[in-house]
Amino acid sequence: MKESAKNTAGFPVNGMFGDFGGRYVPDTLASVLEEIAVEYDKCCRDSTFQEEYISLLKDYVGRPSALTECRNITAAAGGARIFLKREDLNHTGAHKINNCIGQALLAKRMGKKKIIAETGAGMHGVASATVAALMGMDCDVYMGVVDIERQAPNVLRMKALGAKVVPVSDGQGTLKEAVDAALDIFCRDTSVFYLLGSAVGPHPYPTIVQNFQRIIGDEARAQMIERTGSLPDAVVACVGGGSNSIGIFTAFIEDPDVRLIGVEPSGRGLSYGNHAASLTKGAPGILHGFKSYVLTDEKGEAAEVYSIAAGLDYPSVGPAHAALKESGRAEYICASDSEALDAFKLLCRTEGIIPALESAHALAGALRVAAEMGQDKKIIVNLSGRGDKDMETIAKLGLFD
Repeated sequence: MKESAKNTAGFPVNGMFGDFGGRYVPDTLASVLEEIAVEYDKCCRDSTFQEEYISLLKDYVGRPSALTECRNITAAAGGARIFLKREDLNHTGAHKINNCIGQALLAKRMGKKKIIAETGAGMHGVASATVAALMGMDCDVYMGVVDIERQAPNVLRMKALGAKVVPVSDGQGTLKEAVDAALDIFCRDTSVFYLLGSAVGPHPYPTIVQNFQRIIGDEARAQMIERTGSLPDAVVACVGGGSNSIGIFTAFIEDPDVRLIGVEPSGRGLSYGNHAASLTKGAPGILHGFKSYVLTDEKGEAAEVYSIAAGLDYPSVGPAHAALKESGRAEYICASDSEALDAFKLLCRTEGIIPALESAHALAGALRVAAEMGQDKKIIVNLSGRGDKDMETIAKLGLFD
């Protein structure tokens, strides 16, 4: 875990990523957030805290995660060599556990007895329930009713771990509404600790999440150099709120020869209500206490969004990504539902790896980029999670009938 304070796009300076980030909240919540920021800053400078965090990542989560070369996909697709950073092999099955371990340790240091969390795909909810069980805390997870239905396996996992799953039926009943509900509780009950899962929200959360997730990029960078003797030519990751992508991008931001490519969900098409491509179709605005790119409707309210991947249907994106887009340091492209499903099937059938639908978007984008590159080039794809949670969705689509 490293504290970043650099005048470089993608790194925070006093809670701001260029023109994005900040803290747009009521004064009562601002004081609580400042308390978290101060305590987090102390943790960044405390070797005991860092040692405990790294020890849990190694002995509990199972880090470092593998870097797997996909020789079969590379041969089938042509072009650049494709490597997967295997966050799907972590305990709980996704990258979310990295951040949850760190924030739970922070909450424990602050004397908190209960954590609350939001979740869309359910992986952050499972990771939050996991660390709560490990550290003897109560845990409430807010989840949209639509996501509860389509991510039923993860709902059962949360309950098995002792968490209370709180259904949210407002609006579209998905991730945005789950964040609304969790923030509302946090505003009214500041005795709890809000364990925010993505690199969004008011300062200090985007900074905290980025720094707890940068272990992905730090490992991938060292592994690629050890394996091939050089850095990758491109790093690709899916982007919803943006935690897995900023986690892997951060280690490469200051390497200008490494392309950083985020893949947003274009869903059923780039018309209103059929996608969640915030950086592609949105504009700067404020949502959930921070400034970034936001998708809005005719009234300027948060837009209806959609993706087949429950973890990607959020109408905004982390401020670090907004800064990377504006500076030109990162590229943001889209993958549709159908492209993600094709990539999902290809990875299953050629490499024996079942990815989360979120991660399948990253692979879909990477396949397109790889085909445009020479065979001497290398791409790392962040495989942010495994696909167990999506089997019911896949079954309903008849993908393997």
